[in-house]
Amino acid sequence: MAKGLKAIRTARGWSQDRLIHEMRRFADQRLLDIASAASLKTYVSEWENGRRTITDRYAAILRPLLGATDAELRGDDETPEPQADGYADLLSRIDAAGSLSQSMVPAFLAQTELLRTMDRQMGATGLVDQMNGHLAAMEEALTFAVLPGARRPIATALAGASTLAAWQALDAGAVDRAWRRYELAKKAAQDAESPLYLAHAMGEQAYVLADAGRPQLAVELVRDAQRTHPERQSPRLRAWLSAAEAELCAAVGGPEMEPAARAALERATALLPDDGEVRDADMLSIFLNTGHLSRWRGNVLAKLGDASAMEELYASLRSADETFVRANSGIHCDLTQAHLARGELDDARSHLQKARLLANRTGSVRYRRRVELLTGRL
Repeated sequence: MAKGLKAIRTARGWSQDRLIHEMRRFADQRLLDIASAASLKTYVSEWENGRRTITDRYAAILRPLLGATDAELRGDDETPEPQADGYADLLSRIDAAGSLSQSMVPAFLAQTELLRTMDRQMGATGLVDQMNGHLAAMEEALTFAVLPGARRPIATALAGASTLAAWQALDAGAVDRAWRRYELAKKAAQDAESPLYLAHAMGEQAYVLADAGRPQLAVELVRDAQRTHPERQSPRLRAWLSAAEAELCAAVGGPEMEPAARAALERATALLPDDGEVRDADMLSIFLNTGHLSRWRGNVLAKLGDASAMEELYASLRSADETFVRANSGIHCDLTQAHLARGELDDARSHLQKARLLANRTGSVRYRRRVELLTGRL
């Protein structure tokens, strides 16, 4: 328990007093009756020191505030729900799962799309309960689906939802949960016989390694993703994986990686379909058009210290979709880095402030860390 809540609060950059303030504000907005600030001070201290258990009542407040699961708040390992016992109950679940692919999978996909939209605009921290319940329902259905024809549609839906859940966990600073969600996505993609979802999950999982300080291993993983049945990957997915490779090569840095990063960017540009679409009909998890790729190119060039990054980034900022709040925080971080490289401190401070506001708006721990690193350079 001590490492659970305290670690999550610290990763978010909150003091105990800030946590208490946010808890009371959350409760006031929803007309919930909770303890006084003085009592909460004692509760939080005892929760973090393991002298008091976080009750369900307060866990229901802390989960959306911190973007954490019950297991993470309490420092426990997540364990699967016990399987059904008894032949009658087992057969009932198998029969229900057999018809699920025709009746419920479209609803699963629609729910994933709603959660994706909410995450893009408001951030991931407040969606932890909805996402956990969404994944649990699909995992339950897949567990009791017997024949491949019933399993594949459910597994495909689960693969897409799991990569979204993993990215949300990474953004909220829940690294272990992010890794496990990507492993779930990879297993679901294999069950779905979908190299597209498998390669995408591998490509995103590489960012966990990069954030953990292993960018070289991340490059190897994203390259392996590109070798995963490339003949069955869509052009837009292949462009996405190439752009991811470019970013991760730039993160490694050094004279050996710069040519690799530039080559990967050129490959991404050549592969991206010129069809005016943002998403692939077969790969809804990916958003990538010329505007998004321009932003990505600016990010990579800024990491490489290339002066042309500025032009790319400002063009991306002018055409940016305002609903991609977290991505726009990234553009301002990139512009901060580019202006710092040129010694333009006033411009760097201006973009850093905008990046901080957007990161705080979405509750992004990942971008808050980047903002703090850039702040240390000013």
